[in-house]
Amino acid sequence: MKFILGTKGKMLTVFTEEGRAFAATIINAAPNTVTQIKTKEKDGYSAVQVGALEKKEVRVRKPQVGHAKMIGTGKSLSKFKEFRSGDAKETEGVEVGAKIDVSIFTPGDKVAVSAISKGKGFAGVVKRHGFHGGPRSHGQKHSERSPGSIGGSGGRAGGRVAKGMRMAGRLGSDRVTVKNLAVLQVLPDTNELVLAGAVPGKFGTLVEIRG
Repeated sequence: MKFILGTKGKMLTVFTEEGRAFAATIINAAPNTVTQIKTKEKDGYSAVQVGALEKKEVRVRKPQVGHAKMIGTGKSLSKFKEFRSGDAKETEGVEVGAKIDVSIFTPGDKVAVSAISKGKGFAGVVKRHGFHGGPRSHGQKHSERSPGSIGGSGGRAGGRVAKGMRMAGRLGSDRVTVKNLAVLQVLPDTNELVLAGAVPGKFGTLVEIRG
């Protein structure tokens, strides 16, 4: 089981030795600290909790400060995440206080990346769901981007709007997971991973990487 927390960096183009070009994303992943081991006997499931992103103590919530001090790191960690394991054997040998860095990955590994996507605010159906809108002719002056009928009063839904109807609303700010992204480069000196493709979120977003 391979996992690490990091932040989204800039995008760039990476050329392989064969001359193939990849759109890639840099992940800044400073060494994570194992802060807790959860077991099926005590917690009901197997997981490894890690802490990352060191900050000044005054900028970290007190429960998080106390949690980090319990393991004797002497540092204030602002982000904690659990990585669950279906097999308890995968967590064997992992100790509280241990460091996890980008060297656990190798070029060619396939990883899944989870993060909070960019928030785009309130959006209409054309932007949010890809609706084509109304016709641009025959006197329809103000309905080019309207959703059209929602069928609420035709008896299909009992005179109400059917649950799950695609309409205008908040777009983005959702947890998104992108699977099967290839690791192109591992840079332990700068604590960076270079992943092929795009990663959810904006610059600096916290990302979870699982191998």
